[in-house]
Amino acid sequence: MIRIGAILVGLFFAGVVLLWSFSQGAYTHFTEEVEKGPEYVFYIPPKSPEGGFAHDGAFGKWDLAQLQRGYQVYKEVCAACHSLEFVSFRNLEQIGYSEEQVKAEAASWMVPGINPDTGEATLRAGLATDAFPSPYPNDIAAAAANNNAIPPDLSLITKARKKGPEYVYSLLAGYEIAGPQGYEHDGKVLSEMFPDFQTVAPLYFNPYFEYLNIAMAPPLVVDGQVTYSDGTESTIPQMSADVAAFLTWAGEPSMVERKQTGWIVLGFVLFATILAWLAKKQLWSGLKSAKRKD
Repeated sequence: MIRIGAILVGLFFAGVVLLWSFSQGAYTHFTEEVEKGPEYVFYIPPKSPEGGFAHDGAFGKWDLAQLQRGYQVYKEVCAACHSLEFVSFRNLEQIGYSEEQVKAEAASWMVPGINPDTGEATLRAGLATDAFPSPYPNDIAAAAANNNAIPPDLSLITKARKKGPEYVYSLLAGYEIAGPQGYEHDGKVLSEMFPDFQTVAPLYFNPYFEYLNIAMAPPLVVDGQVTYSDGTESTIPQMSADVAAFLTWAGEPSMVERKQTGWIVLGFVLFATILAWLAKKQLWSGLKSAKRKD
């Protein structure tokens, strides 16, 4: 009995301490104003390009011309730092390239291989079955070349980020090259509200990045940086939207087919529901008539 009493007394005091701690924390939470940092005030949520993406919505479709332009941006700009390891060259046929074009495109890349005579690692021309190669042999080399920040693989980047396509577009098009000095948003000036905030090299200021300062240098710095083969004007917003659309396809190439299948399934379910309702009416109509006669 003494042991049970001691346990009950201990539980009582533990409960009192826990209740007091909870009440103090709740009081502090509701009475003290939390100081908002620059990340809270000046961060801008991702947004779509003007006119949105062609694949948006329930009836969205891939804009193959845009996907090919986006691939061109990836190849000429992004591939210098970012891999695309879950996409193979042969997958490019899905965005409008012919088999011959895919083989030629693959051959223009150098991928890791093995020398058949010596067994040593070497580089060879890519094949259609190869995946896009990484620009670095390993993460250590990637970090050493990018100020200890390992560039992420872009295969699933639009799936890994909230509002992925919008995130990629906004991030690429949203760099403030001049830095945070004098930056203004919604009538608020960053340097006036937070005079101690800085963007120190090797970081770069981007209000569409959650922490405002990002390790990735602006990849798109000038209009016309990529010359599109279809003659489209390559402004920074245009290039950003195109590569965002391409990476959306890379992350989920079956998205449009999934949407189309979804409509077929919904139509079938609706038809089956109506058919079941009519069958129910037919089945029970005789029983209801007999019940009325009784």
